[in-house]
Amino acid sequence: MTKSDQLRRHMRSVEAAMRAYARRFGEDEERWGVLGLIHDWDYESGPTAELHPMRGIQMLREKGWPEDILDDIASHADYLNVPRDSNARKALYAVDEMCGFVIACALVKPDKSLGAVEATTVRKKMKDKAFARGVHREELVAGAEVLGVPFDEHVEFVRDALKPIAHELGLTP
Repeated sequence: MTKSDQLRRHMRSVEAAMRAYARRFGEDEERWGVLGLIHDWDYESGPTAELHPMRGIQMLREKGWPEDILDDIASHADYLNVPRDSNARKALYAVDEMCGFVIACALVKPDKSLGAVEATTVRKKMKDKAFARGVHREELVAGAEVLGVPFDEHVEFVRDALKPIAHELGLTP
C-alpha cells in the first residue's frame, strides 16, 4: 500500500527509533519496531483525519491483527483521543515527528550527516516556519514531554538511533 520511497524511509526511521527506545526502557524491541514500521502504512490512501490511521487499522483488524497493536497505532493520532498510557504509545508519538525533523535537518547539511545534527540545530530550525513545513513543532516538544525525556536528550537519542540506518535514509552517519 505504501508506494512513496519518502514515506517508506519515514516508517523505517520510526521503526529504528522505536527499537532504540524499547531497548532503553527494557521493552519488547520486535513489537515496538513493528509499531514504528506500520504506523503510517495507510497514509497515502488518505492522509485526513477521517481516513488515517483508521483505514489502515480497519484493514489490519480484518487480517486479524491484535487489538492492542491497533490501539497503539491509533494513539499516535491526536484526534482519535486514544490515551498514551504505555511507554510504547508515548514513544510512538514522541518519535514520529522527531524522526522527520531530524532527517530534514541532516539533509540540509553539506555532507548530509546525522552526526552534524545537534539539539541546538533542531531548536534553531524549529524557529524557521518555512523549514520542514509538514512537521508540527508543538508535537516535537510535546512528544519529549509525554515520554518524560528532556527535549535535547530526546533529539540526540533519536539522531543516534537513526545512525545505523543512515544510508537507507540517504544520509551519512
